[in-house]
Amino acid sequence: MSTNAGLRNLRARRRQADRRYGARLLASAGLASVSAVLFGLVLILVEGQWRPLQRLDTSAARRLHSTALDHPAWASTLHVLSDRVWDPVTLRLAVAVLTVWLLYRRAWRLAAWAAVTAVAGGLIGLLVKTVVERARPDLQDPIAHAPGYSFPSGHAMTATTSFGIFLLVLLPLIPRAWRIVSWCLALLSVLGVGFTRVALGVHWCSDVLGGWLLGLAVVAATAWSFQTWRVEAGRGHTAVTDGLEPEITHDAPEDDAAQP
Repeated sequence: MSTNAGLRNLRARRRQADRRYGARLLASAGLASVSAVLFGLVLILVEGQWRPLQRLDTSAARRLHSTALDHPAWASTLHVLSDRVWDPVTLRLAVAVLTVWLLYRRAWRLAAWAAVTAVAGGLIGLLVKTVVERARPDLQDPIAHAPGYSFPSGHAMTATTSFGIFLLVLLPLIPRAWRIVSWCLALLSVLGVGFTRVALGVHWCSDVLGGWLLGLAVVAATAWSFQTWRVEAGRGHTAVTDGLEPEITHDAPEDDAAQP
């Protein structure tokens, strides 16, 4: 009797674990799908030159640009944040350093995920820019200039993918009490990037929104793929709040880490 009860309990726990995994996987797929659909909607409105969106873009660009012109110190701060702190090159180099560190830790698949997510995000953003060919804002007395097309914002998309990578890789190394702070800092940075690009007059609001949504879709899609691999490899289920690979805290190589 005790053996049968133990087997039933084990099966019940497995069913519960499977349901939790299914919910998490569905959530990842749903997030990727919703982000992609919303991005497609923004793209349609941009391409169709929807007047309410155009008015919003124009109004926000002119107001923020006027404020920057009237406050040179504020404009200088925006330049530092946009061109140095949150610059795509800086963020991509940070992701590259993180990837090298993961390789040093022999976290091969996690390193591959980080690299693929960053590269895919950059290439997809460039492809969409080339296809849409949207012109950047043309403001009187511009305080900043940027090459290339406008939609989606490369800064906003790179920030979304980069900070998503940082969080999903490094969360297992961050004490639980500080994880909410990490999420808040990442969100603040992503939002700040978008604000600086509009305030500097080099992007429309819809460009930034498109960059956020497309970047989120890329991260969610690749994270979904990584979670699927974990289960197929017998590594168990993880919540996004625990990062993609909790075993990164172990000193043992990824392939030799203890199975859950």
